[in-house]
Amino acid sequence: MITPSKSNNQDSTHWKVAEEREVYSYKPWMQIFMQDVNLPDGRLIQNYGRIKTPDFISVFAQTPDGMVIVERQYKHGVGFVNLSLPSGIIEAEEEPLQAAQRELMEETGYHCDKWRSLGGFVVHGNYGCGKGNFFLAQNAIKVTEPESNDLEDMEILLLTVEELITALGDGTIATIGTVAAVSLGYMALSGTINP
Repeated sequence: MITPSKSNNQDSTHWKVAEEREVYSYKPWMQIFMQDVNLPDGRLIQNYGRIKTPDFISVFAQTPDGMVIVERQYKHGVGFVNLSLPSGIIEAEEEPLQAAQRELMEETGYHCDKWRSLGGFVVHGNYGCGKGNFFLAQNAIKVTEPESNDLEDMEILLLTVEELITALGDGTIATIGTVAAVSLGYMALSGTINP
């Protein structure tokens, strides 16, 4: 079994940033940086790109009867209507769990008291691109109508876990954040992982 380092501290075996220049900014959605980086062997790499996007959450939420709360809507990044789970960026001064609870309520009108973290993962190992934080929410109850301010109409669906797994294979789910959340949620429910 491989045990990854939990440390964020740089030491002599890691790359060290000598200089960083912002080359593009569209806050809060995206910033692009160029870095000059010193490698452990003494080489200097110039203009190594880094992309900063907001950290986000995605929620695998189940109703008391085990149905999963799913959103069906157009996503411009993929260019077609697809399935996703309740997701959104983490606002300033907000913890990931708070963001997950807020987004679930805003986008679907569901409230849940039983939450479990499924972990946090960086989107791209070389460029960064934000960190996804994933949650399992069980016994979700609808308490109000959604108040999402997304740009497109959204249809809230209740699907079985099996239907979601089928959607992973047939292209109905098109974003990596939803793929990760569905996979992690499925593994947590089946006892394959215990984050």
